[in-house]
Amino acid sequence: MNKIFYLLPFLLLITACSKNNQKEPVDYVNPFIGTDGHGHTYPGATVPFGMVQLSPDTRKDSWDGCSGYHYSDSVVFGFSHTHLSGTGIGDYGDIRIMPVTGLLKTEPGTATQPDSGYASRFAHDMEKASPGYYAIYLQDYDIYVGLTATEHAGLHQYLFPAAEEAYIILDLKESVTSEEIINSKIVILSDHEVAGFRRTDGWADDHYVYFYAEFSKPFTSYGIVKNGVRKPGLKSAKGDNLKAYFAFSFDAREKVFVKVGVSAVNVDGAKNNLHSEIPGWSFSRVKREAESKWKKQLEKIHVGGGTDEQQEIFYTAMYHTMLAPNLYSDVDGRYRGHDMKIHKDRKNKRYTVFSLWDTFRTLHPLFAIIERQRTSEFIQTMLDMYRHDGLLPVWELAANETNCMIGYHSVSVILDAYIKGIRDFDTTEALEAMQATANAHRFGLDVYQSKGYIPADKEGSSVSKTLEYAYNDWCIAQMAQLQNNEKAYAEFIRRAQYYKNLYDKETGFFRGKSNGCFVTPFNPAEVNFMLTEANTWQYNFFVPQDINTHIELLGGDEAYDKKLDELFTSEAELTGRHQSDITGLIGQYAHGNEPSHNMAYLYNYIGKPWKTQRLVRQILDEQYSSAPDGLCGNEDCGQLSAWYVMSAMGFYPVTPGSDMYVLGTPLFDTMKIKLENGKVFEVRARGASENNIYIHEVTYNGESWTKSYITHDMIMQGGVLQLVMGKEPKKSWGLVPANRPVQRIEDHLITPVPYFVAASKTFEDEMDIGLACIDEEAKLWWAQAGRKKTGFVKYEQPVAITSVNRYVAYAEKDGQKSFEEQAEFVKMPAGRTVKVTYPYSLQYTAGGDRALINTLRGNKEFMTGNWQGYWGVDLDAVVDLGKELYVRKVGAGFLQDQNSWIFMPEWVSFEASVDSVHFKELGTVNNTINAKKDGGITKDFVLRIPKQKIRYLRVIAKNRGVCPAWHTGTGEPAWIFADEIWVE
Repeated sequence: MNKIFYLLPFLLLITACSKNNQKEPVDYVNPFIGTDGHGHTYPGATVPFGMVQLSPDTRKDSWDGCSGYHYSDSVVFGFSHTHLSGTGIGDYGDIRIMPVTGLLKTEPGTATQPDSGYASRFAHDMEKASPGYYAIYLQDYDIYVGLTATEHAGLHQYLFPAAEEAYIILDLKESVTSEEIINSKIVILSDHEVAGFRRTDGWADDHYVYFYAEFSKPFTSYGIVKNGVRKPGLKSAKGDNLKAYFAFSFDAREKVFVKVGVSAVNVDGAKNNLHSEIPGWSFSRVKREAESKWKKQLEKIHVGGGTDEQQEIFYTAMYHTMLAPNLYSDVDGRYRGHDMKIHKDRKNKRYTVFSLWDTFRTLHPLFAIIERQRTSEFIQTMLDMYRHDGLLPVWELAANETNCMIGYHSVSVILDAYIKGIRDFDTTEALEAMQATANAHRFGLDVYQSKGYIPADKEGSSVSKTLEYAYNDWCIAQMAQLQNNEKAYAEFIRRAQYYKNLYDKETGFFRGKSNGCFVTPFNPAEVNFMLTEANTWQYNFFVPQDINTHIELLGGDEAYDKKLDELFTSEAELTGRHQSDITGLIGQYAHGNEPSHNMAYLYNYIGKPWKTQRLVRQILDEQYSSAPDGLCGNEDCGQLSAWYVMSAMGFYPVTPGSDMYVLGTPLFDTMKIKLENGKVFEVRARGASENNIYIHEVTYNGESWTKSYITHDMIMQGGVLQLVMGKEPKKSWGLVPANRPVQRIEDHLITPVPYFVAASKTFEDEMDIGLACIDEEAKLWWAQAGRKKTGFVKYEQPVAITSVNRYVAYAEKDGQKSFEEQAEFVKMPAGRTVKVTYPYSLQYTAGGDRALINTLRGNKEFMTGNWQGYWGVDLDAVVDLGKELYVRKVGAGFLQDQNSWIFMPEWVSFEASVDSVHFKELGTVNNTINAKKDGGITKDFVLRIPKQKIRYLRVIAKNRGVCPAWHTGTGEPAWIFADEIWVE
């Protein structure tokens, strides 16, 4: 009873509703949605797009704890001021503070042994969260904690019990991950002030967080802990392992407040931020203002009807869309740029956390409707990044480019804003930045431009990158055309068609190519090195810039319809490498990860919107709930929730950068968007219910609307889109071509690159090779590589080869030549085989059993498919040379990429036999490569031996077993990657 009495102030703050018990949008928000399962969200206190995310930390170095919190936990380690929402990589958790009573402990303890440190147990029935507020009861200390926040500052409220010994601990060592601390500093300024900074190397390579904190009650004593050693009374310290403690005593229950300002600039910036936003100590005022900011944001879209749970999911989804990007400039306009220098702009705010591979798809198009001014600031931020380091952001974090994920999707955000009337930025500079980013010499862009696609043996994620680069290039082409730059338009609209060069007409899939041939064997359900967080099914419809041409490539409407149906009805089973991000499966469609997100809407393009309506409603109902594990995958900085928001409203941006939104099925009876121009756009779904999900009739402002899409201008002009819903699909609605959305590239059409048809790159006796092209009207020409000067000959039929041959080929149609394609076919010594004792990983097969003797050598990139991976086990292989040979030298090749947990073997030993039974030791070669050396490093372990006859060669490469103590994967199994075993 006593605990409940004291907790009442906390509970009342988050359970009070508006007058007359009428719920407002803010009352529906449940910040715990997504904190369980793989959602990776946090429940703590923040304001829309704020710099501070003041939230509990319940785990460390955990994929499902990337936000610092997981609902399944029951131990809390403290409350830090920065967190990421829904990412698949952990970082942040800066400036941890924890109130305690009793014996002072300055280490955090563990989840299994919380008593060994300052951690505390907690229970969810004594934990509450609402927009801008978080409360928890610390069981081990009888302390009630309340947290709230402003844009740049956090305010802690601690209700201590009577205690002779009580402390507030400041920990600059701990965070969400075991990142390297480059430096940190604590300065105790007075009996109620402390300041300092934390500079780390984690996901963000060089992350600065400065802080300034004030206590409402003077502390009686203090100390700094440096490298585990307590130093009472020490006022200042620098180092990579710092903590501080501040002592109090209480005769009765008493509140202590701690307010903390943060900045990426300096301590003065943090102090100014704090005093500008929290000048006093009124917790209720700061909490009320935070809630008011959320009310204003959430009232931009009002929905009516549906169930309480659906409204809870919807408004929580809206809430999640507004957690990032995060403000990065101080109240005075200063910010840390991508050059790590301090800049100032009082006119435009700067932001960070641009998860663009995820958010270009739905989140930023949503912002182009409801956050237009802020979208302009986002683009100003991107252009500022370009000015400081020459490129637009890919995945930006805390003024650092992480280069996580693929593509250059900032160009999509810029075009989408421009096409939708957000143009208060330097558009000439924007186009320049877009072109510079697309022409950078990195991530396969060189070969993409020279060959028209990325070969699988040249760059990892070759299929995904080719498809996404092509879409990005379409965005640049549109931006160029809108600025009357015809030269740039012609270049990039051709590049936008390079996706065609990976299309396989025989299977109807986009496939990886190596040596001018499609990679075999092929299984569209396989997750492999040619794709990014997906399998072929999940990328097969990513041609948002040229959907109608893709439909034609597949054979027309009915063939496309059949292929889409297969996507959603195939067995929901993945093969190949394990990928935690691929979740939320409906057939092979994976809603828990982004590449699939536009696919349910593609039926509209073939006149079957009723199928879109059925699938969209299924996804809304099955992949989201109001439970803590109510997100089917990573929230990814708002993208997963933005899909829900847009789809629940009834329309979706299939092609960001186009002004079209494809109609789906509204979830609510009514939906109103309050636009920044003062107008209101409303969607009314007459008769909508759990069963009535199909559109029968549509009017716009009272006039009949027969198209299965709407335009951006229709939204911005305001008005009413009314839909009559029914239980059975109306298959005639949206059927005729005139009423379908169209997305097609119509000019500067390319001739697709031909491809070679051969069983393998290697052969023993003879092999047939042929040519093909997806454009059957194109003429094919080829020549042996050394005879190009004597002229190409027209391809007629396959030829048989019996020796090493290199060929060059191209396709031609209407005077338009394709890029040249090249292939080399190598004759192997007959009869050679290899057997391994320990199986190689199915994630990294390099093509199968003979990969170690196929004469093909891998490069420094482990994801190109030429390396065979062994996880936690030795390579123990016996090669049968097919016959006895005189040998003077033996060798085996290996790769190191320690950041990917791949290390050189400790040693490689060689043994020889003539009968496969009796082996004699030839010798051992020790590793000389430092395990800490970064980057892709290749090494041949070579042993010279006296000339002797050998038929069987045994090679043992010793795996180190586990990652070393200094490594982020310490204690986890280590990889060795092998390529070729050879003799001379």
